[in-house]
Amino acid sequence: MTKVPALIAQGTAQLGSAAEARTLLAYAAGLERGRLAMVDDLPAATIEDYRSLLQRRSTGIPVQYLTGRAAFRTVEVAVAPGVFIPRPETEVMTGWAIERLQRITAPVVVELCAGSGAISLAIATETTGVRQYAVELSETAAKTAADNLSGTGVDLRVGDMADAFPELNGQVDLVIANPPYIPLEAWEGVSAEVRAHEPALALFSGADGLDALRVVAAVAARLLRPGAVVCAEHAESQSEAVTALFAGTGWYHSVVDHQDLTDRPRFVSGVRAQSLAG
Repeated sequence: MTKVPALIAQGTAQLGSAAEARTLLAYAAGLERGRLAMVDDLPAATIEDYRSLLQRRSTGIPVQYLTGRAAFRTVEVAVAPGVFIPRPETEVMTGWAIERLQRITAPVVVELCAGSGAISLAIATETTGVRQYAVELSETAAKTAADNLSGTGVDLRVGDMADAFPELNGQVDLVIANPPYIPLEAWEGVSAEVRAHEPALALFSGADGLDALRVVAAVAARLLRPGAVVCAEHAESQSEAVTALFAGTGWYHSVVDHQDLTDRPRFVSGVRAQSLAG
């Protein structure tokens, strides 16, 4: 048997990340990460599994795909190849939305581009009395989202967000979305690991990266009641363009951009106007 600290040191040297080494060792051992400190030795079979995970991680496979889990705010979701891995940057937007929902009685929420369902699961876990809907285009991602959202009451549908939930037109209190927003021309600037393993459908969105965000703006305007809000994530470099996009539609007022945990511009919000211009 090999001591746990030595195994973590080996993994850290191989991956360049102590956090990833601990995560993979805990997964191989069937333990929570915090319990590794309480274990001295591990059986040979566990060590073999751990070293196999280290090797696979060394090829670029994301840790979350190896463990099948990803943390997001107060929840953990299942993820798998073909499903976008939720990022910490999205947690701030989700928290902003949750704070607003907590001030509304029996609010109605729609998540567009649901992916793994992490945003909807966080809202369902951290709020009460919310009627939730979500839509995802990818059947692979929607299957995973359905598993993650099982028992929450979220009405998850598979399809194009452009024509989703017509029965909710003018009735929704908040629309939230983390759509694809990387410009196709920026393909080479995306890390090889992300390009190789995460779904392009969840990453890229037209020449300027704004194709999906234009749809989000239009769908939210259709779904929201006057005075209700939309929030949507974007890339740091798109702050001015996305703010101008939402403000320029005439469908929203009080369009504001917000920063993420690293103080970078990350998501836009707007309030649905009383009437739709254009």
